[in-house]
Amino acid sequence: MKIEKNRVVRFHYTVSEPGQPPVETSKDREPLAVLIGHGNIIPGLEDAMLDHVAGDSFEATVGSDQAYGERREGLIQRVPKKHFRETRLQPGQQVVLNSSMGPRAVTVVKVGGTVVDVDLNHPMAGKTLQFQVEIVDVREAEQVEIDHGHVHGEGGTQH
Repeated sequence: MKIEKNRVVRFHYTVSEPGQPPVETSKDREPLAVLIGHGNIIPGLEDAMLDHVAGDSFEATVGSDQAYGERREGLIQRVPKKHFRETRLQPGQQVVLNSSMGPRAVTVVKVGGTVVDVDLNHPMAGKTLQFQVEIVDVREAEQVEIDHGHVHGEGGTQH
């Protein structure tokens, strides 16, 4: 069965910047399960998966415009230290900041006595990404998954 819109795909991936060591991999855990065509993964990776079938392994290079977008200057924000759970913050550290719009991953830029400067850009913004992908299986999505826009059950969301 080919990967196309409204199909559930379970896959393993390893991602890196071209010529660099891997940043992240799913090889040491269960495969990731996504519903294709509903914006659950970056567009460039989803496009590269189309028409593949279970058992396929391939590489895909995804530009920043089809991944996490371009890096935007001006996304440095000063936040009171009391909003961080971590007690020892260091420049370059990635932490989750609870904001009015929910949890948000940020990168610590500078730590002061009472405030912390954070970068709100995604850590992979502005970067070309190289994916190694292994398709584990492909199935038709259930109507409830299509209605909710995500996978239910094994490897997906339970609710």
